[in-house]
Amino acid sequence: MGPSWGLLLLAAALRATAAARCPAPCVCDNLRAHVLCLNGSLTAIPDTIPERTRELDLRGNSFMVIPARAFLATPYLTHLDLQRCKVERLEEGAFRGLGRLVYLNLASNGIVLLYQESLDGLSSLQQLILEGNRIEEIQPGAFGHLGSLTVLDLRANALVYLPDMVFQGLQVLRWLRLSHNALHVLGTEAFAALPALRRLSLDHNELQALPGEALARLDGATWLDLGHNPITYVAEEALAMASLRHLFLDHASLQDVAPDAFAHSPQLRILDLRENQLQGLPPLAGVGGLVRVSLDGNPLLCSCLLRPFHKWLARARVQAEGACAAPPILRGRSLDSLKSPEMRCSRLRSPPNPTALPEQSRAAGSRQCPQGCVCSPDFHHGSCENRNLQEIPRGFPEDTRLLDLSRNPFRTVPADAFPGLKELVSLHLQRCSIRVLQPGALRGLESLVYLYLTDNHLSSLAAAAFEGAPQLAYLDLEHNAFTRVPAGTFRLLPNLISLHLQHNAIGELAEGDLAGARGLRWLYLAGNAIRHIAPAALAPTKMLEKLQLEGNHLTEVPTAALWGLHALSELKLSRNPIKHIGDSAFLPVASSLQHLYLDNMGLERISPHAFTGLGPKIRSLYLESNKMSNIPDMSNFTGLEILNLQDVPFHCDCQLLPLRRWINKLNLRVGATCGSPAEAKGLKVKLSTTFQTCPGWGQGKPGETNPNKTKAASKSSKKKRSGKSPARGFSKSRA
Repeated sequence: MGPSWGLLLLAAALRATAAARCPAPCVCDNLRAHVLCLNGSLTAIPDTIPERTRELDLRGNSFMVIPARAFLATPYLTHLDLQRCKVERLEEGAFRGLGRLVYLNLASNGIVLLYQESLDGLSSLQQLILEGNRIEEIQPGAFGHLGSLTVLDLRANALVYLPDMVFQGLQVLRWLRLSHNALHVLGTEAFAALPALRRLSLDHNELQALPGEALARLDGATWLDLGHNPITYVAEEALAMASLRHLFLDHASLQDVAPDAFAHSPQLRILDLRENQLQGLPPLAGVGGLVRVSLDGNPLLCSCLLRPFHKWLARARVQAEGACAAPPILRGRSLDSLKSPEMRCSRLRSPPNPTALPEQSRAAGSRQCPQGCVCSPDFHHGSCENRNLQEIPRGFPEDTRLLDLSRNPFRTVPADAFPGLKELVSLHLQRCSIRVLQPGALRGLESLVYLYLTDNHLSSLAAAAFEGAPQLAYLDLEHNAFTRVPAGTFRLLPNLISLHLQHNAIGELAEGDLAGARGLRWLYLAGNAIRHIAPAALAPTKMLEKLQLEGNHLTEVPTAALWGLHALSELKLSRNPIKHIGDSAFLPVASSLQHLYLDNMGLERISPHAFTGLGPKIRSLYLESNKMSNIPDMSNFTGLEILNLQDVPFHCDCQLLPLRRWINKLNLRVGATCGSPAEAKGLKVKLSTTFQTCPGWGQGKPGETNPNKTKAASKSSKKKRSGKSPARGFSKSRA
């Protein structure tokens, strides 16, 4: 009896200790070692999480930066979820001490760069999810410490270029997901260090030619998705993947495929060519194991020119899916129903001209390197970082693709500063005290995709500053001295995708400022002094997807400037002094908008019809830290995944009853709290009893049951199902 009583006391003490350690506003399940801190107001990783925690869910908080050794207090973690936490930077060593972690989810954040030591310490990690960030560049070596990783998800980022050996160290990786980026340059050795890879997703990118040399390194890959890329032609012996079984080239721009295009992929079983521009195919050589070819959605010309392919299908016993588009007499007929005599010729079409194809390779450059700099022949990188150089050095190898010249006091970048670097893809000139970029400074950099000019002293740019760099897609001018957008400079950049102008001193966006930026997708203008946006200022950017205007001086939503932006999915207006949002404020982008940030504005009133047109497409809405006491009806927002209403002083009277009913049905933690009347102040809107005196309140109506009774019934139901008290081993911090 005595020992048993002592054990009970010890267990009670341990439970009390665990409960005391559970940080606000988290929920700690001590039996399963799970901690949930969902959609809270955390701005730093809590330091009182129980040490034995194995699964930590921090979704929907606001961390911005994950500092070094942020999780040293929880060394037993196996699963860590940091989705939608507004993370922009992972400091070197952020995850050191998490040697047991097998799953890390960093999806839907704002991470731009992966540094060499950002993921250090994750030796057991098996799944890494980085989907939906803003990753523009990955430094070689970033994944060097992830020897156990099997799945790497980099979907929906901003990657344009993959350097050689960028995935070095991922010896057991089986699935690499690179879909929905903007890739159009791949190093020939980009996939060289992936011996175990079986599945590669490269769909929804900007590849204009099949990257055969890079893919040839993947001897063991069996599944390759290249769909939704603007590839027009698959050349002779273009794909040499010894183990490939499934190839997807659907929804591309294919016009022709060479007969022996897949001759060095002998294991190919499924070939998906749906929704292209193919009028026909030749008999395919070297694919004796092919089972099915999908050609649905192609303008197939079922003339005598298609007879050889048709006969080959029957001889090789390959199933073909597709129907004739011409001639009219055969339109709609399936390929497998055709007979050779029906396939007649009225005229011949010209074969493709192989000499018109883009050059596939260049000779390797020489191995020289300027004095005082370091050149890596394996990575095709050059670096002279922080060498106190007064002038830009010359004499780098001709095949250099990444050049880091940051932290040198150059002050001026002269014309023709980078001779012979036709293959250069990424150029780093951060913190170089640059005041002048002379016309023609980038002349000859015909492959340049990334240009980093962050933290300099630029206040203007000549119209010809970017002459000779037509492929430039990412331009970073953050933290300079611009007082207005450098108008006229974008006409020479037809491929510009991303423009960073954060933290300058820009006072307005005028008509013509963005002339020529017709392909721009992401425009970052946070932290300027913008008071006005002209109605036609954004008109050239019809493909714009993200517009970030947080931290400016706007006093109203720039509704007139949003007309014509039919692709805009994210709009950030946080930290602007907008006191009132009028009717139909977002109507111009209502058909595309998914993420809307209206937080920390001191917002006092939202008109009843402010959200007209918005509906199921909205996935996240941020309204926290404002001053309004009510908000319009949002019952049409049926697709919401995030709704943040924290730190808003709602007046919990009968006028707020529709909001109370609505949020009570949502399976989201919204943080809505009453600011008044006095008897309800500080209570969650969901739990306030002030609504029980309102007309229409009733026990039988959805969302209007007594919250205390609902809780009690829920607990009773759980108790009956489990046969034990639901409180056992469970502690919740009281905020």
